[in-house]
Amino acid sequence: MDLHMPEMLGAGLILLLLFIIGYVGMKVKVPEVITFILLGITLGGLLSGSHLLHFIGEIGIVLLFFMLGMEFPIKQLAGVAKRVTPAGTLDVVLNLGITTGICLLLGIDPLMSFLIGGVLYATSSSITAKLLESSKRMANPESEFMLGLLIFEDLVAPVLVAILVGLTAGGALTVGGLSWLLVKVILLTVGAIVIGQVVFKKLDTWFDRHMNRDVFVLFIIGVALAYGGLALYLDLSEVLGAFLAGIMIAEVRKTHQLEQLILPIRDITLPLFFLYFGTTIEFGEGVPMVGTLLLLLVWSIIAKIIVGIYGGRWYGLSKRVALRAGLSLTQRGEFSIIIASLATASIMVFSSVLILASAMIGIILFQFAPKISKAIYGNKQPKGKVKVPS
Repeated sequence: MDLHMPEMLGAGLILLLLFIIGYVGMKVKVPEVITFILLGITLGGLLSGSHLLHFIGEIGIVLLFFMLGMEFPIKQLAGVAKRVTPAGTLDVVLNLGITTGICLLLGIDPLMSFLIGGVLYATSSSITAKLLESSKRMANPESEFMLGLLIFEDLVAPVLVAILVGLTAGGALTVGGLSWLLVKVILLTVGAIVIGQVVFKKLDTWFDRHMNRDVFVLFIIGVALAYGGLALYLDLSEVLGAFLAGIMIAEVRKTHQLEQLILPIRDITLPLFFLYFGTTIEFGEGVPMVGTLLLLLVWSIIAKIIVGIYGGRWYGLSKRVALRAGLSLTQRGEFSIIIASLATASIMVFSSVLILASAMIGIILFQFAPKISKAIYGNKQPKGKVKVPS
């Protein structure tokens, strides 16, 4: 008798288990993101290295950012990018630069110090975006600032990963190689802007005529996956490609109707991303440098809160809203995992625990951010109005 479990049976059991865990988490008011990550850690031995799980989860994250991109027509995105650059620069200085300096002062070698700085640099785009949506804070004044900062990080992170790949492989990182990487980011972005303005802006009538047909969802998801895949082909982030695909489609100005087509598929695939994320965290024989880990964990939270407070104020948010943004940005995730995978075995374990602790604490801080900011600054509304996604 063949004891090998059919893939269809395994897929069904995983979805049912996700439902049970998510349902229990909902009843006890624990965010489903945490429950799915913890489930992934528990099932790591069974699911670790599953290419199919990774691929389906990747589709979920692509669709999430594709839908976020649809909230930002190109003119609005240009305004956000200009206003978020000061905050993004502060983010790089504090979370990458100063973290690297702290590690050097603690005696960690320069390469691993820089790598740990990379692990602590980027907020988890996937976790943050999912929390914004599930907590119904997407229309809040800080959401545009937070999403703009996440996209800024998604532009910087591929360059950072490329540098670290070159350094950890023992090869020399050339100016030409880094310049070519920047050129690819610019070309991908300009390509999305041109396609959005020249093609999709003129297709609103065609969309009206065909959007209600069942086959139309293949076109929309095909655009998202193709542009996300193009970014991967160029050794960039699929998250960046998916977001750019979304801003192309945003030019049609039919975001709400298109979201209804994508939501069912995204809601099936996205939990699998968080499950896979959990399977990548391995504790090994123990956690090294516990004192250093705790110090960096505290600093990682403080640094993001500072970015939120000062960056948010530069962006035009009130003090209360800026603090709420800072408290909502402390979780690390997918880019941190990618960077941690380049480390030595001990630093990889160290980084994995740091990422998991940061994700869990960050999710909790996100949930309590409105109450904390209200307790400190009261419930005064900002005098000015900040334009937010529809």
